[in-house]
Amino acid sequence: MSVATEKITKYSGFQLHTVKTEKFKTNTIVVKWRTPITKENATHRALLPYVMQNSTKKYPSTAKLRSYVEELYGATFFIDLAKKGEYHIVSFSLEIANEKFLSDPTPLLKKGLEFLAEVIFQPNVSENGFDQNVIENEKRALKQRIQSIYDDKMRYSNQRVIDVMCEDEPYALSVYGEKDEVDSITPQSLYSYYKKALTEDQIDLYMVGDIQEEEVDAYIEELFPFKERTVKSIDRRTPHEAREVKEVREVQDIKQGKLNMGFRTNVVYGDPEYFALQVLNGIYGGFSHSKLFINVREKESLAYYAASRLESHKGLLLVMSGIDNQNYDKAVKIIKEQMELMKKGEFSDQEIMQTKAVIHNQMLETLDTSRGMIELFYHNSVSDKYVEMGEWLHIMSKVSREEIIEAAKKIELDTIYFLTGSEGNA
Repeated sequence: MSVATEKITKYSGFQLHTVKTEKFKTNTIVVKWRTPITKENATHRALLPYVMQNSTKKYPSTAKLRSYVEELYGATFFIDLAKKGEYHIVSFSLEIANEKFLSDPTPLLKKGLEFLAEVIFQPNVSENGFDQNVIENEKRALKQRIQSIYDDKMRYSNQRVIDVMCEDEPYALSVYGEKDEVDSITPQSLYSYYKKALTEDQIDLYMVGDIQEEEVDAYIEELFPFKERTVKSIDRRTPHEAREVKEVREVQDIKQGKLNMGFRTNVVYGDPEYFALQVLNGIYGGFSHSKLFINVREKESLAYYAASRLESHKGLLLVMSGIDNQNYDKAVKIIKEQMELMKKGEFSDQEIMQTKAVIHNQMLETLDTSRGMIELFYHNSVSDKYVEMGEWLHIMSKVSREEIIEAAKKIELDTIYFLTGSEGNA
C-alpha cells in the first residue's frame, strides 16, 4: 500500500526531503533545525525564531515582510518550536499556492524558497545584533508564553510530572526555556547564538506538493548555502536505574485536582517493539474506548478526563487525569491496575481490532494534510530509522497480542504527581 513516499537528497549541510503528490493545490515548504536541548541555549533558542520571523534585510519591518507574503497569493508563513525527545526543534514553514492552478505563471515555488532563504540567511541585523525593539517585544511575548503554561493547570501539571520524573535529564527543559533567563538576552548574544545554530544544527528541508524535482535541483543548493557540519546526535535511551516510585504533591488554589503519572516504556520510535507499544497505549488510555477512559472516568466517575500519551523519542508513557482531591488514592489504584491488566494480557481481541482501526484512520487523516505528512516523515529523521508510511501501516496491522504483552512488561511506573487544591486526602 503506497500512501506517501519521500525522496531524500543529501546536500552540503542539509537534507532535502521531497514528497511528490497531486493531492494538494498548494506546495508546503518546511525547514527544520534540530539540536540537543541544553540549559545554556534553550531560552535563546526559544526566542530566536520569533525574532527572525519579524523582519529581514530585504523586508526590514514586520509590515513589509507580511505584505510580501500576502503578495504571494495569500501564502501562509509561520514558525514553530517543539521537542522530540531531547532534541529542540525550530520549524520555518511556508504554504504557497501551486501556480499551475493560477492564471499567473509566476514560479511561486521558487519565490517561496527564496523568501525562506531570505528569512534564514539574511536576518535584520546591524552592529552584530538583532533589532533592539524587536528583541524587547519578543522577550515580553516569550515571558507570556512561559507564564501561560503556569496559568493553564492542565499544561502545568503535564510539565511538572516531567520535571520530577526527568530531573537532571535534558528532557525536563521547557521548549520555551526559562523565564528568569529571558531578560539577560541581548541583541548581540542572540545573534551570536543564531550563527552557532546556523552552522551546527541538523537541517532538514521538506517540500510537499506537485513538485518538479529536477527544476528544484537546479537552484536549491544555491538558495540554501548551508556549510557542511558534524551533526550532534544523542542516545535516545537515557539510562536509568529501577527505583522507588516518586510521589509528589503540590498545593495550589485550584478546584479540580490534576493527577499525572509517568511510566518509562524502555522503547523508543524506531525500535521493533514500537508498533506494539502504540497499540498498547491505544488500548490503555489513548482513545475513548480505552481502559482508562472507561474504568476511571465512565464506570467509577472518578475523573473529569483520563487519558495517556506516548513521548515516542524519549520512551515515556504519560497518564493525565482531572480528579476531585478525595479520589486520589482510588484513581491511582485503578490506573495502576489497568496497566497490570495490560501486562497480564487481559484485553479482548475486539479492543485490539478497534485500536488498530483508530490508529490506521488517524494515520490516514494525518497524511491528508501536507504538514501532517511532514511531521510523520520527520519521525524517521529524528530516529534515523526510515520506515515508509505504507509499511508502517502494514506492520501496525500485524501487531499480535503476545507483542503487546511483551511491550507492556517493559513498562515501569516512575512518578506520581498530584496538583491539589487542598491537603485533604491527597
